[in-house]
Amino acid sequence: MITLAVETSCDETALALFSSESGIIGDVLLSQAVHSEFGGVVPELSAREHTRNILPLFDKLLKDTGMDISKIDFVSFTLTPGLILSLVIGVAFAKSLAYALRKPLVPVHHLEGHIYSIFLEKPIDYPFISLIVSGGHTDLYLVEDFGKYIFLGGTLDDAVGESYDKVAKLMGLSYPGGPIIDKLAQKGRPTYHLPRPLIGEDGLNMSFSGLKTAVRNIVMTENYSKEDLACSFQQAVVDVLEKKVIRAVELTGVRNIAVVGGVSANSELRRRFKELSEKHNYQVYFPKPKFSTDNACMIAYAGVERFKRGITAPLDINPEPNTPLELFGKEWS
Repeated sequence: MITLAVETSCDETALALFSSESGIIGDVLLSQAVHSEFGGVVPELSAREHTRNILPLFDKLLKDTGMDISKIDFVSFTLTPGLILSLVIGVAFAKSLAYALRKPLVPVHHLEGHIYSIFLEKPIDYPFISLIVSGGHTDLYLVEDFGKYIFLGGTLDDAVGESYDKVAKLMGLSYPGGPIIDKLAQKGRPTYHLPRPLIGEDGLNMSFSGLKTAVRNIVMTENYSKEDLACSFQQAVVDVLEKKVIRAVELTGVRNIAVVGGVSANSELRRRFKELSEKHNYQVYFPKPKFSTDNACMIAYAGVERFKRGITAPLDINPEPNTPLELFGKEWS
């Protein structure tokens, strides 16, 4: 069983061919550089770049793999969540291809894709806790089985990845800010006393807007060290994430933990969670860095699992900007 997968939820245009028997046949991805001068993603520019790039990338994928597109069994694609203008391009492309080839259409939730990015290398045992940390999301889910998700808690304001980008912009650094802050932090020391919002609360919700504001106050009032401030900021973020995951384990009794999303590529997060697993005997899983960020392979895997369960959708389905994962697909599955 072979699927073509499409991912255009933000500023990566990604396509993949994936086999349920042999895994990834081929994948292509283009990250949009046009946003760097703005310090963040501009939705209108993102949609324009998706429109410009998706057909050339599709052509490259077919040439690189030698795949006869008529051999695919269905088209899977990201329906939600994401930037609506970006989603529209991928959804329109997927629907057009499914119509032309007379193939079924399988919508996928973007967060579900991230959760199953772990499975691209090796399936892990259910149940497990999934910490999703990306530019747009910071969420904790209990994953009981495929399609069975219980929301445990998440950020009340900024996502972790968004906070990294905004802090980088405050410090005069370029976009995307996450890798830059991570690299600077490795050269610094946590000398600044920054808040850990909600870290002492019993619940699993998080907040990062106050942390970002604290960084802004230092940038505006002090002659500061960029390396030390980056290190202090990163330590504060990881402290909160670590504490909330420990609390989630205490509440659920589940000791399998998958850390996914773009921020899961962060070196300090990986180091600290490795220590956490050794200290508390948790099983902690991270995807390969190339599968941490948005990609079509993870959408393909989730699409295959949905198709196996007979889940398809009509050709007149429209993208949705922010449907909760636990409610996804109830009206058409």
